[in-house]
Amino acid sequence: MSAIGELEPVRGGPLFRPLSAEDEEQQPDEIESLCMSCYRNGVTRLLLTKIPFFREIIVSSFTCGSCAWSNTEIQPAGRIQEQGVRYTLAVTARQDMNREVVKTDCATARIPELDFEIPAFSQKGALTTIEGIIDRAVAGLEQDQPVRRAADKGVAGKIDEFIGKLKQLKEVDSSFTFIIDDPSGNSFVENPRAPQKDDALVVTHYRRTAQQDAMLGLETEETDENPADSVEDLRNEVLQFNTNCPECNAPANTNMKLVQIPHFKEVVIMATNCEACGHRTNEVKSGGAIEPLGTRITLHVTDPSDMTRDILKSETCSVEIPELEFELGMGALGGKFTTLEGLLKDIRDLIVKNPFTLGDSSTPSRVEKLQEFGRKVYQIMEGHMEAHFILDDPAGNSYLQNVYAPEEDPELKVEHYERTFAQNEELGLNDMRTEGYETGLTSEQ
Repeated sequence: MSAIGELEPVRGGPLFRPLSAEDEEQQPDEIESLCMSCYRNGVTRLLLTKIPFFREIIVSSFTCGSCAWSNTEIQPAGRIQEQGVRYTLAVTARQDMNREVVKTDCATARIPELDFEIPAFSQKGALTTIEGIIDRAVAGLEQDQPVRRAADKGVAGKIDEFIGKLKQLKEVDSSFTFIIDDPSGNSFVENPRAPQKDDALVVTHYRRTAQQDAMLGLETEETDENPADSVEDLRNEVLQFNTNCPECNAPANTNMKLVQIPHFKEVVIMATNCEACGHRTNEVKSGGAIEPLGTRITLHVTDPSDMTRDILKSETCSVEIPELEFELGMGALGGKFTTLEGLLKDIRDLIVKNPFTLGDSSTPSRVEKLQEFGRKVYQIMEGHMEAHFILDDPAGNSYLQNVYAPEEDPELKVEHYERTFAQNEELGLNDMRTEGYETGLTSEQ
């Protein structure tokens, strides 16, 4: 955007401050910089802030006093997420155009009905709405129309026709699909019905391809594995590797260990502890293969002692609480090895601290709905409200402790089921060949 000088850290406070309309000390830094329109000096304002429930971001705004040219953009300041994310929204009403959207510069936006796509890295990151993204696309197409009309009226006419179709979308006379696909996992589309599930919005987390990792600069060099390291040695050893804290980005250590869960299977537990800011996090990965059948575990919570049950929630597991009309999709909260109380606290914090329902963007009805959800979760944790807690894992790698083991638990129901084609597709099993693949490779060569 412009050439700027060095940014001095905020004295006596963190570099990234939580986003709050009541924080009077949260003022942007002003830096004199070059205007790329008239090549005179203008002013760039930088705000380094942290959005709860989302990421650290850098909000920048440039204004030129000479030619009145201005430009705004956002950039994620945190790390690239472990998985990419895809938001698919069925836009059926005019109010859907007002949904808030965080679109990073590496995200792709698509409207399949018009065969329209905004490629990755073709626009700067933005905090806007669906209507704002369409307006931005229209402005980009209209920018060079006078030149096109002089050079080729036919091409200009077709572009004018397409611009008319984009403008017509904003009236939502007919439904259409809006897709944000971000390999970095840092984009976001608002769910106005939170904490309830939004039937019009589908959130999919996926593993990046090698090409997407290369696009994000995540290619790693192949290292030779030491065949002397046996699985038995790994079970008796805590491995440690260097990483960065997801909160303050300071250097930290992550510990990893193989653990055998009684009456279940082997898992990999990873824990990170940051000495700089005190942030702690843990994550659980399945140590085995995907099970032949999916698993659905239903617990009838009737007593406060149920809160102490151990839970292993894998990345592929969804959580449902029918009494609260609540459903947490696959990929959310990642893999966790905790207790029922710990998982309920994480769910409550995830929903109640949603930034799009706080501050200037909130509405009284939405805030009351979230507060009521938090109160009901607290009642379940205290034993004042009975509820059914459901873990549905198509990969079969989740677990909820049976306190009566090896006898049956009267309040715990475990079901095994055949996965659907869509679930196999999400797990990448439909295209996976485990037999006869060597013959196929030979014939292709």
